[in-house]
Amino acid sequence: MNSKIKIILVAGARPNFMKIAPLIHEMEKYEMFDTLLVHTGQHYDEKMSELFFEQLNIPEPDVNLEVGSASHAVQTARIMERFEKVCIDEKPDAVLVVGDVNSTVACVLVATKLNIKTIHYEAGLRSNDRTMPEEINRVVTDAICDIFFTTSSDADNNLIREGKDPYKIFMTGNLMIDSLINNLNKSKKIKVEIKGNNGEKYKYGENIKSGEYGIMTFHRPSNVDRKDDLEELIEIWGSISERLPLIFPVHPRTLKNIKNFRLTERIKSFSNLIICKPLGYLEFLKLVSGAKFVLTDSGGIQEETTYLNIPCLTLRRNTERPITITEGSNKLVKKNEIIQEINLILNGKGKRGKIPKYWDGKSADRIVEILKSIFIDKWRN
Repeated sequence: MNSKIKIILVAGARPNFMKIAPLIHEMEKYEMFDTLLVHTGQHYDEKMSELFFEQLNIPEPDVNLEVGSASHAVQTARIMERFEKVCIDEKPDAVLVVGDVNSTVACVLVATKLNIKTIHYEAGLRSNDRTMPEEINRVVTDAICDIFFTTSSDADNNLIREGKDPYKIFMTGNLMIDSLINNLNKSKKIKVEIKGNNGEKYKYGENIKSGEYGIMTFHRPSNVDRKDDLEELIEIWGSISERLPLIFPVHPRTLKNIKNFRLTERIKSFSNLIICKPLGYLEFLKLVSGAKFVLTDSGGIQEETTYLNIPCLTLRRNTERPITITEGSNKLVKKNEIIQEINLILNGKGKRGKIPKYWDGKSADRIVEILKSIFIDKWRN
């Protein structure tokens, strides 16, 4: 019998960790797999990345490329240069990437040119908006990958429409939901205490109570990179916070712009607009699961709120996760619609939905079973 099947798993940014964790845990059950975890170091906050690995019970990365933040071109080039050496040294049978960050496309480009089999989890998602860097990453990654794991049938249809072999496409469900289900009870048991923008302390269960606050995430350039846009958003957030506390674990990009545009004092004038540092996975999950609503421009949280059936307002023109709208509790909104939608939610008329097919906590099981069938002959021989 030959040596084990070596698969490199790539993680780069925070959402990747929640997708990689269930896979690692499932693959560890089988003798045939030898997994090598590569952390590209793409995420801004390395301490926060380390906390995610700890909370999700992921082992320390075997390799950390430590590329850091930079422009898209520079960051992608750094990842490619450093990941190529890893592939040459390790000679993996396959490289598995997740999501749509620069690490995803960079590592697939390297592996493909080295004739290493490539696997994309979360394949086929499309916003059809080429102004979004993530959309370019998604399209390029899927153009050259060998095997596609999808989260929903619309992703399957996108891949087939783009000419991919249907026999290489597998709808296996959502790994983010695997992590959510695996950690939801654990998150409910931990204590959450956050420090607001005016120095106040907020404790969950005391001055932050389940169902009596909103939570939000904002980082997209279209919303936070221009002063007028960000200033308008702050007024909307402030108005909402006058009705119930609004918690904002602020992204480094957004915080930088708030400071550069000299909007800090305006934010501080809203006593219930709680700006805090980024949170660990378990802390954030606890706050999301107890929120009255979520206001966001992010991607993965649209899926988490769909599973939890919490109204989610997404301030974007489009989404690569349309199933969260057609089946889930997500709704695309414009800035001038936010207050009206919040009023509906506070009056008990917020959007509700259902849990999509295979979003059941067993996606990692399905993926690993398929990988076993793909590599079993090679392993036996």
